Amino acid sequence: MALNTSDLLASVPTGLLINGHWVDAATSATFTVENPATGEFLAEVAAGSAEDAARALDAAANAQKEWARTSTRERSDILRRAFDLVHERAEEFATLMTLEMGKSLAEARGEVAYGAEFLRWFSEEAVRHYGHSLTSPEGKLNIRTQHKPVGPCLLITPWNFPLAMATRKVAPAVAAGCTMVLKPAELTPLTSLYFAQTMLDAGLPAGVLNVVTTLEAPEVSQTLMSDDRLRKVSFTGSTGVGKILLRQASDNVLRTSMELGGNAPLIVFEDADLDIAVEQAKQAKMRNMGEACTAANRMIVHEAVFEEFSRRLTAELEGLKVGNGMDESTDVGPLIEQKALDNVASLVEDAVSKGAKVLTGGKKVGDAGYFYAPTVLAEVPADARIATEEIFGPVAPIFTFSTEEEAYEIANGTEYGLASYVFTEDAVRMQRATENLEFGMVGVNVGVMSNAAAPFGGVKQSGLGREGGAEGIEEYSSVQYVATPR
Repeated sequence: MALNTSDLLASVPTGLLINGHWVDAATSATFTVENPATGEFLAEVAAGSAEDAARALDAAANAQKEWARTSTRERSDILRRAFDLVHERAEEFATLMTLEMGKSLAEARGEVAYGAEFLRWFSEEAVRHYGHSLTSPEGKLNIRTQHKPVGPCLLITPWNFPLAMATRKVAPAVAAGCTMVLKPAELTPLTSLYFAQTMLDAGLPAGVLNVVTTLEAPEVSQTLMSDDRLRKVSFTGSTGVGKILLRQASDNVLRTSMELGGNAPLIVFEDADLDIAVEQAKQAKMRNMGEACTAANRMIVHEAVFEEFSRRLTAELEGLKVGNGMDESTDVGPLIEQKALDNVASLVEDAVSKGAKVLTGGKKVGDAGYFYAPTVLAEVPADARIATEEIFGPVAPIFTFSTEEEAYEIANGTEYGLASYVFTEDAVRMQRATENLEFGMVGVNVGVMSNAAAPFGGVKQSGLGREGGAEGIEEYSSVQYVATPR
């Protein structure tokens, strides 16, 4: 039975969450959230200011000492209840994401399942955050380590995965015993606000999670990061903004987790199983309309299989239906806003002007909304902008190579180092590829590898730190060494 979207939107909090209460912004200012598929109004959300951010940090700082003393079992139980509640409200979360972000309902439901897993994973990690003990080599000291929460954290999430990016940060912070101020993206705040209410419903104490929605992100972030009570910032977004935050974090020597831009290569060797390679390349490219930092940005295909791979990938993308994500038959929804649509169109136009050939797509779709056709480009020159810039859209540029070394050189020829993909049937080559690729993550014969149990993160200008996996809780913990005489 389809949800009544009006009733759903009416049930979503639209204020700021401060110390367990939903409140208006200090100035009573608001901003509008729109549906990118239609341009229709969805909600008015509180537009927080630096003053509101300070109030939120007050609440987090005041709650930190008591929250840090809670047992790991209590934290675990809260996260497990939150996991159950997210699944109970799965259709509500999926519908909200489709309305405010544009992804198809099928993809949104997939994000609910993926995002919820961080709650379950860290509910389990909370009670297994081990220290260790040993005797000093000289035999004179007992050495013991224990983990303590870092302290109040600023969590800044992007618009493209509004539930999963929130759970990926909030869950380990809760598990480690940290309080938080969450700043969702202004384009997709509703899912985060609904998730925050879900955490309260799961029993999270007042002040542990605070939420500030805002149109003044730089001012809010600066206010929080200049306050010495804040001890960590976790950011997912562009490399440019990440660099600014890193500079600001240095003043108070804040712990930082930075998941930044990507320019993922997808290498198809001549011995690849093309049935697998084409299907997985489609998933790696088209997940979330290509609006993902892990999206395959550059298809690097051996010249011996280039023609067949291109033909088959083109056929796959031509078979996708573009439309409003609320239509169950839709495969590809809109881009997030006009600026994103213009950027994708500009990248394609630049590539074509320099000699690239459009095998399918290459154009905007419809008069309403921000739709762009799934696109395959061949014979893309190395000096095209699309060869070096993050696309964040449904465009697959194909490059060719003749030797393995050339493939790695093309793949590594970027300032980014987040995700990469390799398709080959040669086990030895698989190992060589992982050794040669300068990326934090390598998918071998798979196009979607994100998992709550795995450490997500990159190298070079794709960021610092890891989210998920056993490593995820470490980002919110400090190690204390205790020495006693023998």
